[in-house]
Amino acid sequence: MDVPLALKLAPNSIDEVIGQKHLLGEGKILRNLVKNKKIPSMILYGRPGIGKTSIANAIVKDLNVRYRSFNATINNKHDFDVIVEEAKMYGGMIVIIDEIHRLNKDKQDLLLPQIESGLITIIGMTTSNPYHKINPAIRSRCQLFELLPLEEDDIKEGLRRATKHKDLEGIEISEDAIDYIATLSGNDLRFAYNLLEVAFYASNDKKIDVEVIKKINNKPAFFHDKNEDGHYDVLSAFQKSIRGSDVNASLHYLARLLEAGDLDSIYRRLSVICYEDIGLANPSIGPRLQAAIQASELVGFPEAVIPMGEIVIEMALSPKSNSAYLAINKALADVRTGKCGKVPTHINSTAVGYLYPHDYPGDFVVQEYLPENLRKKNYYEPKTTSQYERMLMQIKNSIDQKKSEYYK
Repeated sequence: MDVPLALKLAPNSIDEVIGQKHLLGEGKILRNLVKNKKIPSMILYGRPGIGKTSIANAIVKDLNVRYRSFNATINNKHDFDVIVEEAKMYGGMIVIIDEIHRLNKDKQDLLLPQIESGLITIIGMTTSNPYHKINPAIRSRCQLFELLPLEEDDIKEGLRRATKHKDLEGIEISEDAIDYIATLSGNDLRFAYNLLEVAFYASNDKKIDVEVIKKINNKPAFFHDKNEDGHYDVLSAFQKSIRGSDVNASLHYLARLLEAGDLDSIYRRLSVICYEDIGLANPSIGPRLQAAIQASELVGFPEAVIPMGEIVIEMALSPKSNSAYLAINKALADVRTGKCGKVPTHINSTAVGYLYPHDYPGDFVVQEYLPENLRKKNYYEPKTTSQYERMLMQIKNSIDQKKSEYYK
């Protein structure tokens, strides 16, 4: 079997790793851990092609320790039993676990006591968000290290190194071609290596320019792992762009989600934005969003992009207010810290002394609704970003004034 160039270029030391300077640069945490030969159990997470496997293998090579690899998807419980017995035989071992978020309960039950005893140190790898997908019991016993997307300059550095490999002997590649591969790669180094290797063997004279690359692949690599939560960065950027009223950025991130065919995530995130970020500044946006979702569901792809595009434009340019979001979280904070108090007698189930507001002018009468210890508490603070919320502010100020006069 012919080993891919990308595998042959795997670093033998952390000094050879491309990118991730925030972890492996001089004086940075992972470099220091390797230098001091004190490696805790850890989880490396980030998108594909940015060096998780390379870093894990480079660490064990630098440490010159016994290790085994385990794939949570492919390997079974018996395979793990063998690793545990070998670790016992040698007094400890590092286990590199790929797809760690896919460990089933049986494997987790085997793994946890071995981590706790120190018999096994794991280096887990995942493209998923560990805070959502990794079992909390495992996560709490590991250090989490996020690998950042590679820059185009990192990809170019890797490509230049690759051209010196013996498998590509005689290669002649223009700087424009290196730049073009880096652009197409979507910052995925493995994709860049694979494209370079195919271009080399597809060329008659080993000369590679932009035209050669275009004949092989002219479509950029697009990473959006909707099934494994690799899209959280895009969803986060999507919400922040709408919140920030940047209509062009909002449409860009929407397009990325649509291209991945991920309507469900779009619906959920837009619903959150509707009530968290737009809120009382434009309460009509809720029903309008639901109408857009229903229309998208009715017509399906590809026409679903039209109502989604329209509602995102409207939401991005809508006035914004998070006053309701802040208000409910203040109330929740009191409840969660035990600041509750007794329900006033006149509004409890017996309602002794309750004043029925509709019996009074303006359908309002001053009486206390909060528990005694929270009587002066104010959770909701209106904002003035829209005409609707300014109206709510006037109503609230009027009520507050009447209550203030009553309690003088």
